Amino acid sequence: MIGQLEHLARRGLFLFDPEAAHGLSIKALKSGLVPSCAAPADPRLGQTVAGLVFSNPIGMAAGYDKNAEVPEALLKIGFGFTEIGTVTPRPQPGNDKPRLFRLVEDDAVINRLGFNNEGHGAALARLKACSREALIGVNIGANKDSADRIADYVTGIRTFYAVARYFTANISSPNTPGLRDLQARESLSALLSAVLAARDDEARKGGRQVPVFLKIAPDLTEEGMDDIAAEVLAHGLDGLIVSNTTLSREGLKDRRQANEAGGLSGKPLFEKSTAVLARMRKRVGPHLPIIGVGGVCSAETAAEKIRAGADLVQLYSCMVYEGPGLPGRIVRGLSALCEREKLASIRDIRDSRLDYWSGRNV
Repeated sequence: MIGQLEHLARRGLFLFDPEAAHGLSIKALKSGLVPSCAAPADPRLGQTVAGLVFSNPIGMAAGYDKNAEVPEALLKIGFGFTEIGTVTPRPQPGNDKPRLFRLVEDDAVINRLGFNNEGHGAALARLKACSREALIGVNIGANKDSADRIADYVTGIRTFYAVARYFTANISSPNTPGLRDLQARESLSALLSAVLAARDDEARKGGRQVPVFLKIAPDLTEEGMDDIAAEVLAHGLDGLIVSNTTLSREGLKDRRQANEAGGLSGKPLFEKSTAVLARMRKRVGPHLPIIGVGGVCSAETAAEKIRAGADLVQLYSCMVYEGPGLPGRIVRGLSALCEREKLASIRDIRDSRLDYWSGRNV
């Protein structure tokens, strides 16, 4: 029954412009019209990562709930955690429309949204109303016209410190000119020093240390990955998120839409992002937490991210095509995998495909 409802809902939403359809899905979650699809709790899927206890490893990636409108509703449909944002200090409209495109033949999305959001104040007010037990991360970014982008990230840490369960510094969106330059070694060192100093200062005041993750691009060179790994380890960062959207258009069927500028996500991103994930795992060693994201559309693709070295997994674009029941289906599929392979924990499959993925030339 739920599958039929999802099919009808998708057909209805696809009659609308992608950005309008996104807004309607947010309204549906707010209204409670989306039925709970959560899977039963399974202790084999639970784990502690960066000091946080996750009931299952599947999270909603940043980009969907930019303004913290529905974080708790997302947790109710089966996600183990969710990440709001990217949010900037001041509200900004983002890039000109149209700026969001479905590539239906590829189960993919191209976006050039440009950090459109209502700013820190609006998101903070909503997060204050959420349960402190809800596992909600805050993805922070810089305003497009900022005179000091590093200061914007520091402001994000200080503004949301009391309500964030973890932070993600997003320096890898391709839709804010110059933002990816912060991945260069000298700039990254300055950013991490400032952000972690602010985090440590807030921790001393409140007695609670909030983990900080860094979200990186899938389009890095080997030298770029070396530099990021070195700085992450040198600064004692809490973890990585691998990866953001790609500028690559290789292998796409929908050549007309492929000409649109912006970052590509969805199924075509899976191989590239998973290969970068495995290469970063080799560089940072076995202990640094990594969240794998990009092209996750099933329990098997989620498991493959974990096999390649991820501790946790996020998704977003594939829900456009698979519907709100996707996180619950993935969680049930991971439970079935644990049962089938007699695993005490889903973590037991981690790194079993590390060499394969790190050797992929994508």
